[in-house]
Amino acid sequence: MWCFILAELLVFGIFFISYAITRSHHVELFNQSQKQLDRGTGFINTLLLVSSSYFVVRAIAALQRGQGKVCAKWLMTAITCGGFFVVLKFLEFAGKYDAGISMSTNNFYMFYLFLAFFHFMHVILGMLILGAIAIKAWQGGYSAAHHEGAETGAAYWHMVDLVWIILFPLIYVLH
Repeated sequence: MWCFILAELLVFGIFFISYAITRSHHVELFNQSQKQLDRGTGFINTLLLVSSSYFVVRAIAALQRGQGKVCAKWLMTAITCGGFFVVLKFLEFAGKYDAGISMSTNNFYMFYLFLAFFHFMHVILGMLILGAIAIKAWQGGYSAAHHEGAETGAAYWHMVDLVWIILFPLIYVLH
């Protein structure tokens, strides 16, 4: 799993570098297009993902104490935060689509829509992973001594959160 996480970070890193290089050649276009994004929603999504990571930490701590049902409750809270992120992001995508904005609109929107959607799909996968862990934890499938699979799934979720913490300022804030 660590190789997969590192590979994912490498892929996102390459996209971020490509974004920065392209932006350096089209500064005004990127600045004007960026103004059309809703920073408030982006900030709320940041709070949702950071909070969800905190809940995942609490879930793993519960497993380390042998409290599978408590772990599952924390994970469901994290999944709920992820669900709100998905809904807000979907509404944002729908708004752009309704405004006639697509990946072919300009270079900024090509990067924005691709990066945001790529991350969006990682959030959904992370929610599925956390859901599987929650079910197993609820059923007593982990113990205080044996919960490595849950920690691995948590690491994936934290990677998804880390990517958003970089993506949000890069796409929404930095000029």
